[in-house]
Amino acid sequence: MSEFLPLSPRARVAVLVAAFLGLVFDGVELGLMPVASLSVSKSLLGAAFTPTLGGEWFARFTAALMLGAAIGGIFLGDLGDRIGRTRAMGASILVYSCFAALGAWVKTQEQMLVLRFLVGLGVGGLWPNGIALVSECWSNASRPIVSGAMMAGLNVGILLLSQLVRLWPITPNSWHWIFGLSGAPALLGLIVLTTLPESPAWLAAQGVAKEAAAPLRELFSSSMIRATVVGIILSSIPMIGAWAASKWMIPWADKIAGEAHAGYKAATQGWWALGATLGSVIGSQLASWVGRRTSYFLYSIGATIMTIVMFRFTGPLQPGFHAVVFVQGVVATLFFGWLALFLPELYPTRVRATGSGLAYNSGRFATAIGVLAAGMLFGALGGDYPRVGTTCAFIYALGVIVIWWAPDTTRRNLERSDDGHL
Repeated sequence: MSEFLPLSPRARVAVLVAAFLGLVFDGVELGLMPVASLSVSKSLLGAAFTPTLGGEWFARFTAALMLGAAIGGIFLGDLGDRIGRTRAMGASILVYSCFAALGAWVKTQEQMLVLRFLVGLGVGGLWPNGIALVSECWSNASRPIVSGAMMAGLNVGILLLSQLVRLWPITPNSWHWIFGLSGAPALLGLIVLTTLPESPAWLAAQGVAKEAAAPLRELFSSSMIRATVVGIILSSIPMIGAWAASKWMIPWADKIAGEAHAGYKAATQGWWALGATLGSVIGSQLASWVGRRTSYFLYSIGATIMTIVMFRFTGPLQPGFHAVVFVQGVVATLFFGWLALFLPELYPTRVRATGSGLAYNSGRFATAIGVLAAGMLFGALGGDYPRVGTTCAFIYALGVIVIWWAPDTTRRNLERSDDGHL
């Protein structure tokens, strides 16, 4: 393996800031349709709109985004292992920014559906390349903190979006502007492509990588198949839980509050995102203190309980609703700080972005299916948000069992994982 000098402190900070901002804007895209979906559907469907149909379209938009993110994460993650983390990360930002901006000009629900899929390609591609780049440029001692900060970026984006739409509410007559504004991060994508330094670990691994198996094929070799399958399942559980259960609270708040309280849905998303930002930061820290498996086990129990409490024991416009939403946001997103720490530990440098991307974004394939199923359940239950949310909350409980099949990576570091074995 060739030797490359580590990045300077200034270059490492630049990498962290660029990846963090990329995830912030990634979070804006993830939070956009939960807060805008019903308004978009009312505008585009006109007299054909019904509350139940609006909920079903919310599920379709979410599934399209998740499907695109799954495909983009796998193939852009593979691209990052082949051409470099920074180039693949910059391309991902450009993809989600440009296609998001086109949403301002759609005329039909179907056009928006296609664009959400295309946005998802970039959303999915950013995570594996950004996480791999940062994890390789920062020391092991700082990785739990950095991993938590990175995953907080997604929820900071959702929080910023919620505050923006509280000031300028999204309504059936005023929603195009937020999609046009979503194109602004394209400037960041150009900066990343032209100025951001590449990972020294990736550069050093190129001589080895050229002689090794293709990254995607190697992930299913006998030495890595366990890591691949476990990574996919452990990524799937919190993502399906988040999108098939937790996220229904925002259109639920929109329906109950109505146009008389146009900012209430944004406030609901804001409280959830504030809790989620905290949860993402401390999720990796808790995992480093109590162990990867024990922490995931506890997160699974907590997320199940809090999601049921949110949908069965409170509701929009009730005094304690936002407090419960905040706590649920903390608990349900502990997983994502955990994943940012755990997934890179499973794979050697030459397949790290591909492996992390495959694991994390295969979870989005499952999420797309889960959200569509939740949408059908929503229709079958006559648009009953609490019953859908409560039923889907038990998805989190699967983690209580599955986590004990995971390898214990608590004592493993990235340098030792470069031998390619678990």
